[in-house]
Amino acid sequence: MRQRRMLWQLFPSFVLVVALAAGGVYLYTRQAYRTAHYHEAVHDLEMRARLAERVITPYLDAHDNDALDSLVVALGRAGRTRFTVVGADGRVLADSEEDPKHMEQHRFRPEIAAALRGEMMASRRYSSTLQRHMLYTAVPVLADDRVVGVVRTAIPEDAAEGGIGTVTGTLAGDVVVGGLLLVLLAAVISRLVARSVVRPIGDLRAGADRFARGEFDYALPAAGHQEIAGLAQAMNEMAAQLHERMEAIGRRRNEQEAILAAMVEGVLAVDTSERILTLNAAAARLLRIRPEEAVGRSVPEVVRNSELHRLVSETLHSGAPVEGTIELAGDDERQLQVHGTTLRDGSGNAAGGVIVLNDITRLRRLENIRTDFVANVSHELRTPVTSIKGFLETLLDGAMDRPEDARRFLEIIKRQADQLNNIIEDLLALSRLEQERDGEGCEVTRRPVGGVLRSAVQSCESRAREKGIALLCEGDLDLVAPINPSLLEQALVNLLSNAITYGPAGSTVRAGARRSVEGVELFVADEGPGIEPRYHERIFERFYRIDKARSRDQGGTGLGLAIVKHIARAHKGRVTVRSAVGQGSTFSIHLPHSA
Repeated sequence: MRQRRMLWQLFPSFVLVVALAAGGVYLYTRQAYRTAHYHEAVHDLEMRARLAERVITPYLDAHDNDALDSLVVALGRAGRTRFTVVGADGRVLADSEEDPKHMEQHRFRPEIAAALRGEMMASRRYSSTLQRHMLYTAVPVLADDRVVGVVRTAIPEDAAEGGIGTVTGTLAGDVVVGGLLLVLLAAVISRLVARSVVRPIGDLRAGADRFARGEFDYALPAAGHQEIAGLAQAMNEMAAQLHERMEAIGRRRNEQEAILAAMVEGVLAVDTSERILTLNAAAARLLRIRPEEAVGRSVPEVVRNSELHRLVSETLHSGAPVEGTIELAGDDERQLQVHGTTLRDGSGNAAGGVIVLNDITRLRRLENIRTDFVANVSHELRTPVTSIKGFLETLLDGAMDRPEDARRFLEIIKRQADQLNNIIEDLLALSRLEQERDGEGCEVTRRPVGGVLRSAVQSCESRAREKGIALLCEGDLDLVAPINPSLLEQALVNLLSNAITYGPAGSTVRAGARRSVEGVELFVADEGPGIEPRYHERIFERFYRIDKARSRDQGGTGLGLAIVKHIARAHKGRVTVRSAVGQGSTFSIHLPHSA
């Protein structure tokens, strides 16, 4: 609906009131003139009838109807009035307009009936004789206090109205002119009054607009009418209070946003219809959604996870804290621990729910790795210990008396003891590396990586030669990086040993260095059977073997790649693998520019 200014609501109203008042005066005056003129016309007709009564009385007494009719016609022409004489029996004796012989009985005409009763009466009605509206006045003719006849005078109603029209026309002109002048004066006065009322209200509106824009330092002038001044003062006080409350709300909002943004846990607030009210960056990251697209939409629309929907619904309807675990499918499957509680308003009524999300993916993975590690280390240690124990029991049962069997069994025990020692040494090495990583890290110096690469290749040349594998050292060996030479050489030796172990005879193993975005990349590439992509992450876990029987037969401890990973981390770097089945493998140690 279109809104209008108050000025154009008050001003036309004032003018309309004045115009209506002038119109009412005009109508009242016109009606008063009409009434007065009507009474004047009736009085005039009555006077004419009274005068005619004296003239026609002798004719009535003589019963000379012809002479009476001639007299009546003469009177009608002279006075421009219709005269009718009616006998006591209601029969028309004479008429100035029509032949009395052809006129019907008038006894029941209202004015005639009243006159026959001795009363004077005036009436307005339609004349069937003249076929027009007439104004009638009838007076009784008395003789010895007895009604002997009736004299009736009449004029056309429009003739009477004509006089009224002349008077009212003059009156209308005067009233219109006076009314226009009055309306014009009222318009000027009403506009001034309206502006005096509207201007302060406009100032209040302008001030309210400034308050709405946050300009709380502005103060409305408390002047003018008492009511307007009081309203301005109240609005100024309201603005001051609103300013204080908005600042308090702003501080609380900033504190809340800072807390939510700093939280590692995801926080999600929903209303009673499961529409998202707010969420922090952690929740958006965990649920893989965009906050600007999620707020205002329901949880089922945003997140496709039936278990989360169930927990949110249970939180809203149970009224008690809710806990559960959900899994989010995707490229990196995640496990989230969900805590839900009811969100209440200031009155204590349920207004929604708060959902807290904890990413326990890494924790669960570490638990699984720890479980696997305990199982694997137990198995790896049990194998040589069981073998040693078995062969010792065999020797004690009599094999010692057979020198050839005794020597063979002792050699097997020695190999198993060496394997057990290697496992323990690797575990101790891993422990030292973890302590260095958790502490201040290993000592590093900036030097070329070529010397470490050559030393590692030289350490493995004899073993490679025995298997018929060629070892190549290539790349930019003059690249400089912060390194610990002994640890880095140990990592490279482990990678080269694996490459020689799993590489086929006659193949080539390449070791080298090249520049990378992070700094320096040391790589070892073989032409072995390759590794399926699904194992790329797990091969760096302790004791993890893709082919357990084959790996153990090769003499490995299952800790080599785990040691490489921890040495890379000790250098504040990382280790990666690029491999596919049947296409060989390339292991890379990425070293940063600076430690």
